[in-house]
Amino acid sequence: MATEPHEFARRLRKSSTKFEDLLWQRLRGARLRGAKFKRQVPFDRYVVDFYCHAARLVVEVDGARHGWYADYDAERTKTLESAGLHVMRFSNDEIRDDLDDVLRRIGAELRLPFA
Repeated sequence: MATEPHEFARRLRKSSTKFEDLLWQRLRGARLRGAKFKRQVPFDRYVVDFYCHAARLVVEVDGARHGWYADYDAERTKTLESAGLHVMRFSNDEIRDDLDDVLRRIGAELRLPFA
């Protein structure tokens, strides 16, 4: 039986945004430096957009409304970082305007000896 965070993550996977989908197409299947990412992963009381366990790296895609939730996002980032995770945040605009730069920046943070 699935727990509530897992059910919520499953719903998020089925209703991902256009910009999450764009990034996912480039991260899935270990396409970025051989790093395996999962999407919409429950962690603590949150669900993170993308997670690479080997690098302990969280990648978040922030839409326009995230500006309204700055305090929530800051607390969420603090919680994730206190658990030893590194959190990167990208706006929809960054993904739309320069996806290659977003991928370069994520790749630089992997800190793993991937091919």
